[in-house]
Amino acid sequence: MQLSIIIINYNVKYFLEHCLLSAIKACKNVDAEILVVDNNSTDDSKEYLEHKFTNVRFFWNKENIGFGKANNFALAFSKGDYILFLNPDTILPEDCFTNCMSFFENHKDCGALGVRMIDGAGNFLKESKRSLPTASAGFFKMIGLAETFPTSKLFAQYYAGHLPEKENNKTDVLAGAFMMLSKKAIELTKGFDNSFFMYGEDIDLSYRIQKAGLQNYYLGETTIIHFKGESTQRKSVHYIENFYGAIKRFVDKHYSHQRIKKGLMNVVIASGKLFAYVIQLFSKTTTNKNAIPSFKCIYVGDEVQLENVSEILKDSANKIIANINTIENILSAIEKNNADAVIFSENNLTNKTIIETVQQLSIKQLSFFYQSGASSIIGSNDKNEKGIFIAKY
Repeated sequence: MQLSIIIINYNVKYFLEHCLLSAIKACKNVDAEILVVDNNSTDDSKEYLEHKFTNVRFFWNKENIGFGKANNFALAFSKGDYILFLNPDTILPEDCFTNCMSFFENHKDCGALGVRMIDGAGNFLKESKRSLPTASAGFFKMIGLAETFPTSKLFAQYYAGHLPEKENNKTDVLAGAFMMLSKKAIELTKGFDNSFFMYGEDIDLSYRIQKAGLQNYYLGETTIIHFKGESTQRKSVHYIENFYGAIKRFVDKHYSHQRIKKGLMNVVIASGKLFAYVIQLFSKTTTNKNAIPSFKCIYVGDEVQLENVSEILKDSANKIIANINTIENILSAIEKNNADAVIFSENNLTNKTIIETVQQLSIKQLSFFYQSGASSIIGSNDKNEKGIFIAKY
């Protein structure tokens, strides 16, 4: 078998539905298996998903065992020559897997690779490529120099800002949201470190891959959507505690014999955590709990799927005020109808075309996504907050 895709689910059944639909399409010319581990979701994920995806192997945990441990659990059942650790809040282009495996074949030193990620509004997610944690990288990010000089090798080292986002390059750290490993890398590292419950496990694994003599690569030529806010709300106390705790665990594990480096890193970690709490204290509280406001929508897709989308929308306050079947007419349709949302339908449009279009549009309208076979529509215009879903049931 060429590829094993491992996905960890926790209360995001509608986003996982779209992730699975896109992954299955990307498996068209690939000998692959999909394994989903559910970490004790309470949103009826089992009832909603299991009968819809009979070719997916599901594991239903009775407790939340954490991200790394759940991935390692599925890893023990995987059969692929390549292993992809994939977040459930992602949508993939149809050529994603073939592009990635081709890159492995042409780069024998590649132990793992990641791809260019954008959020639901088309914005580039800088954590697609990162450097290893250092005191200077953390400090420059915390005081804003990384943001001021986003392409500086010195000031923007945290996100490897000197590496062009649309070019392939070696990088130190890959994002756990999309992390494909070779069998050799799996054999050498044994997967994630179970002591990382959530956050930091991708940094640790990326570092151990390099220590084993292999390279991590960032594929800027392949783009996926990662809604991100579904995995974590970055302004929350829970996120702050877990994120900075995970970085400290990494430092304590790998820099234990470098006392000065470890000391400087711990100072930056403590300062960053305090700074994050200050920002959280003065941030506006959100009321978005997957609430569905009223949108006037432009539908982009074919007539067949329009019926399905209309059925999903019928009990909501959202209305389709115009429909078009080509990408080229989006901007004029939005302006003409004063629309505040766009629904992209995958059928006559491919996921790859939709992903390319979303990142090219400079519009304030919310983008929704529908795929053939789905019972829901999903969207997000804020990478830090929970996304929006509209579903039949």
